[in-house]
Amino acid sequence: MNRKNGIILFYICAVFTIANAQTNEMWLRVEGDVAANRYKEAFERLHTIEQAIQANTNLDEKGKAAARYKSSLIRMTMYMKMHRGASAAEHLDKMELYANASGDEKVKNDLLYNKAIYYYTFGQTEKGNAVFKEMATKLTASKEYDKVNDAYKLMIEGGKKSGSTNMVAQAYSGYIAWKDSAAALKLADVSGALKEQIQAGEKEIAEKDSKLATRQGIIIALCALSAILAVVLVIGSLLVLRLLALTRKQKKTICQLGENIALKAKFTSNISAQLTPTLQKLNAQQPEVKALLDFSNHIQTLSQLEATIGEKVDTEEVNLQSFCEELMSQIRGKEKSGVVLNVDAPKMSATFNKEYVSHILLHLLDNAVNYTPEGGHIHLDFKKRSVHKCQFLVSNTGSVIPEEKREDVFKPFLEVRDLTTGDGLGLPICQQMAIKMNGDLSIDPEFTKGTRFVLSLNG
Repeated sequence: MNRKNGIILFYICAVFTIANAQTNEMWLRVEGDVAANRYKEAFERLHTIEQAIQANTNLDEKGKAAARYKSSLIRMTMYMKMHRGASAAEHLDKMELYANASGDEKVKNDLLYNKAIYYYTFGQTEKGNAVFKEMATKLTASKEYDKVNDAYKLMIEGGKKSGSTNMVAQAYSGYIAWKDSAAALKLADVSGALKEQIQAGEKEIAEKDSKLATRQGIIIALCALSAILAVVLVIGSLLVLRLLALTRKQKKTICQLGENIALKAKFTSNISAQLTPTLQKLNAQQPEVKALLDFSNHIQTLSQLEATIGEKVDTEEVNLQSFCEELMSQIRGKEKSGVVLNVDAPKMSATFNKEYVSHILLHLLDNAVNYTPEGGHIHLDFKKRSVHKCQFLVSNTGSVIPEEKREDVFKPFLEVRDLTTGDGLGLPICQQMAIKMNGDLSIDPEFTKGTRFVLSLNG
């Protein structure tokens, strides 16, 4: 058992360390004493170490319990070498108390391992098998297969070096059985992970197909809006169907599903761009033609924003007060009778993309002008929320957007509508711009006197 016990001491010392350098040196001396069978010196050093553990203020109760576990393990090892089974059993009981008090799973696993060694050493084979099986089951359940494998090999090697035929036979028999079950468990883990990946891939493909089908409907809706554009739109629809078929055939070979979204966005933008020259040749004074031109431009803008959503935008330092006053001046005179326009912006500067923020705030202010009744109020405010976060707030009195429709106003193409009354793409475009600036555009649910839009920007 001499070589085996030396291996055990080395393993335990690798797991547990004591902060005090002097105590660490004494541990090493104890190991040397045990290896040289100088038991008297080893017991004396252990007594000194245990006093140092008790007096060590750098260790909490759990740390002290782990250190006492180590001390009892060494004592048990020496008693086993001296064939004093009763004394070894006494310290094995203490080791169990200290392992539970430490709350450390590694210590608890080590206790199971040393219990098995104790039982095998003193001929209690059934108990040794039971304890070692408990340890192997525990490690296998946490998928620590390599640790179980190493424990079995260490047990076999220890039995060989100690000349314990029974220990070698029991450990080897258990090792063979565990190897078979572990192979099945590993195969099940790999199969489960592959199934999850396949299901995730199928879900993403289905989602992309759904988005593609929605955009196909947009093109078909354009065909129905004007008989004047019938020939152009029919050609466009044929192109869409052809490209859709090609996309379906190739989707199994696409390595990155994200590229699919970009291709669809580019396609929608190209269709809109192809329609624009033809629409521009028509009489733009006709409401239907103007609506189609605006719709085509909005589709191009939305598609471009979606396709470049991950690209960084340029920023510049802007004087907030003059910036907000300038925006409010652009809607001044459009409001209904008695509507009060108010700007509340500090005399400071902030850094953001001026083009995007101007577009978003002007769209919100134009909407506020349209929906604010006579005698109402329209406010444009700026708030500094933190070092890296600020907000623009556009508020107007009047009707409140129902709660169930607040999310829908930011979603494009939810319904086929009369384009002469608006295409519903203004707010989706604004939100895409906000997202591209690492921000967000939302409706304040706590504002109950009308509607308040909040543009949040993260610096």
